Amino acid sequence: VQLQAFGGGLVQPGGYLRLSCAASGSIFSINLMGWYRQAPGKQRELVAFFSSGGSANYADSVKGRFTISRDNAKNTVDLQMNSLKPEDTAVYYCNVRGLTTWRAPFASWGQGTLVTVSS
Repeated sequence: VQLQAFGGGLVQPGGYLRLSCAASGSIFSINLMGWYRQAPGKQRELVAFFSSGGSANYADSVKGRFTISRDNAKNTVDLQMNSLKPEDTAVYYCNVRGLTTWRAPFASWGQGTLVTVSS
């Protein structure tokens, strides 16, 4: 299963960006779709995800500013990021977990897209 992410870029503080990620390949079902980020010199952290129950979950640092959405028919997951702060600067990775068409579990990562928040 392959993931392709896009939408990063340079934005001023207070601005917004929208990240998108599309999953393709031999997908039978998806249990989790989410976004992580890794800032320079820091560990990768979970930003937002949809649980298997379908509810959206957010890191405290992005609550009220970021919104995750998904399109089950297209196997896509988006991250709308508003009121961006310099500390949001990071490489953002999408992550999708589920079962392949031959019922094997998979966990795939996108290639990462850089978000830079700076004036």
